[in-house]
Amino acid sequence: MKRRTWLMTGGRALLSAPVLPWALVGCAAPRMPVQVALNAWVGYALLHLATEMDYLSEREVRLQEFPSNTASMMALVNGQVPAAALTLDELLLVREGGVDARAVLVFDESHGADVVLAHPSVARLSQLRGRRIGVESTALGAVVLAKLLEAAGLNAADVVKVPLTADQHVAAYARREVDVAITFEPMASRLRSLGAQVLLDSTRLPGLILDVLAVRADALPGQHDAWRHLLQGYFRAFEHRQAQPEVAARLMAPHQQLSPEEVMKAFEGIALSDLAGNHGWLGGTQPRLLKSAEMVGRLMHEARLLDRVPDLTSLCEPTFLPEVA
Repeated sequence: MKRRTWLMTGGRALLSAPVLPWALVGCAAPRMPVQVALNAWVGYALLHLATEMDYLSEREVRLQEFPSNTASMMALVNGQVPAAALTLDELLLVREGGVDARAVLVFDESHGADVVLAHPSVARLSQLRGRRIGVESTALGAVVLAKLLEAAGLNAADVVKVPLTADQHVAAYARREVDVAITFEPMASRLRSLGAQVLLDSTRLPGLILDVLAVRADALPGQHDAWRHLLQGYFRAFEHRQAQPEVAARLMAPHQQLSPEEVMKAFEGIALSDLAGNHGWLGGTQPRLLKSAEMVGRLMHEARLLDRVPDLTSLCEPTFLPEVA
C-alpha cells in the first residue's frame, strides 16, 4: 500500500479511535512525559545532548529512537507518540493524512548534509543511466530523486529505483545492491568511508530541506509546561554546543555512531536555527516556514506526492518557544 493512501486511511481511522492518553485534560491520573520520536539524523542530535546534559527531565520528556523518519512519521500518525522530528515534507504528508500536526521548532536547514553519493564508477551525472539508486520512500526522497534526474537530463525510466529505509543505505551499498544512495548524515559519512563520492548535495536545493519538531494538536492542551521544558532544554543544549563544540561532539558521538571528529564534520552540512531564527521561522504575521511550506507543497503536488495543495492553516506554533533575551 502506498504510504499516502495509508496515511489518509489511518488519519480517518484516528478520528474515531479512543481518546489518546495526552488528550485526557484535567483527569486525576499523573501526567505522562511527552514522547518524541527521532532517528539518527545529525540535525536532531541536540535533543540527545540535552538529555546527556540533564537539561531534559525524564519526568517531562522521553526520546524514542526509530530507524528512520518514515518510522517516526508512522508513530506520530498512529498515535504511538505525540511528537516527532520530521522533515517539512513529511509534516505536510501527515497533515494531508488527516492528522493536525504543527511545527513547534525548526531544527535546521540542510546545507550539504543531504547528499547523493555514488560508487566511484559513477563519477558524473551522465553515468547515472541504468544505475540502481537507493532512496527512502518518503516525499523528500522522491523530490531529491526528481531533482537528481533533472540535473542529469534523465527520466525515471532511465534508472532503477531501489526503495530503502535510511538504516539500510550503508549495508546495501557495501553489498553493491545499489550504485547510488540518496542519503544524509550519519549514513553519508559511513558511505564516504566506503569510497562513495558526491554527485549532488542540498547546497543546490535552498529552502527545500528543513527539519522540524512536529506535535499533534491534540497533544498540546494540558502539556504546556512539558513542551516549554523541552524547548528550553533544547536551546540550552544549542548554547552549550556553541560554547564547547568539542565537548558536545563527544557526548553526541555514541548516538550518532560516529567519532567526535565525524560529528563535528557532519554539523558542517546543516545550518542550525537558533532561538531568534526560530521566532522568525514560526512567529510574526509572516512566518518564514510558511514560504518554504508553500514551495515544498507545490513541488509535492506537482509530483503527485500530495493530492492537493496543502492547507497551511495553523502549521506554525510558536507558543512554546522561550523568549529572546
